[in-house]
Amino acid sequence: MKVLQDTKLDFKDVLIRPKRSTLRSRSEVVLDTTFTFKHSRQTWVGVPVIAANMDSTGTFEMAMALAQSKCVTALHKHYTIEQWAAWLRSEAAAAAIPYVAVSAGSSDADLAKLEEILKLHEGLRFICLDVANGYSESFVHCVRRVRAKHPQHTLMAGNVVTQEMTEELILSGADVVKVGIGPGSVCTTRVKTGVGYPQLSAVLECADAAHGLGGHVISDGGVTVPGDAAKAFGAGADFVMAGGVFSGHDESGGEVTTKPDGKKVKLFYGMSSKTAMDKHSGGVAEYRASEGKTVEVPYRGPVAGTISDMLGGLRSACTYVGAATLAEMERRTTFIRVTQQVNTVFTGREV
Repeated sequence: MKVLQDTKLDFKDVLIRPKRSTLRSRSEVVLDTTFTFKHSRQTWVGVPVIAANMDSTGTFEMAMALAQSKCVTALHKHYTIEQWAAWLRSEAAAAAIPYVAVSAGSSDADLAKLEEILKLHEGLRFICLDVANGYSESFVHCVRRVRAKHPQHTLMAGNVVTQEMTEELILSGADVVKVGIGPGSVCTTRVKTGVGYPQLSAVLECADAAHGLGGHVISDGGVTVPGDAAKAFGAGADFVMAGGVFSGHDESGGEVTTKPDGKKVKLFYGMSSKTAMDKHSGGVAEYRASEGKTVEVPYRGPVAGTISDMLGGLRSACTYVGAATLAEMERRTTFIRVTQQVNTVFTGREV
């Protein structure tokens, strides 16, 4: 047994210190970012915000909406090959394809399905290998297997939260490592297992490891407001992935329900929740526990307003630290430890 004594930090534990800036307007900030990935050698240009590959957020509809802002959607793995084929044939899908990642687990069935989907369209260049525990030896073998099969595809893989495993996945073929265990709003891994890592420290440490090898990282989870995304980029994240932020919209999965008091809601749930496992796996296996929860979130209409708010917040954060581009955020960011984030005297709904 070992106890590490240094305190690890979450988004709530810090604020970004402002710095002198020559920028005159938020409109001068460039969010488009260019990446050339380590293994695939693919060059991609876009806004590195990603809707998570949950079936309530990683939808075809979400992909088409976010692509208009050059943001990415990691499509959930439960779409059938027939659904993929129909969507890819549609005229509306064409503009979204460069901003789509095809998700898969690590099982033989998942990988076989991934192969069939990738054959449907040569423009599908991003693969997202997603498992809850990226520390298993079998997952490392899976990453190596997919890299060997698809040398020119950009491979996202995770989730992990430590330097050594970030390096292991990159050396095994991952271009982008997904960082985060337990920070999500509907994830209960930390409650059920006691395992996790505060997200800001995870990103700081994993980004340092990845960048040293020429790789990239995604901060996956824990974003509740645009300021959290700004902190993730400031900590070194190349991409920021969010689920709850994109829930409750027209483009989110599920139906709108009207409650007795007239309020409209949609369901949002973790992919290890009982709801998800009942839906996709025939229930929770007797050898495991559900590690996600199901909540009702307010119906929020089109996602365009949410993404506009997110990107507006990022532009503003850049102006506060003098970063002309989102890519400069890491170099321009200094964090300060705080005991309070915001003034909470008015906690009711805004009018």
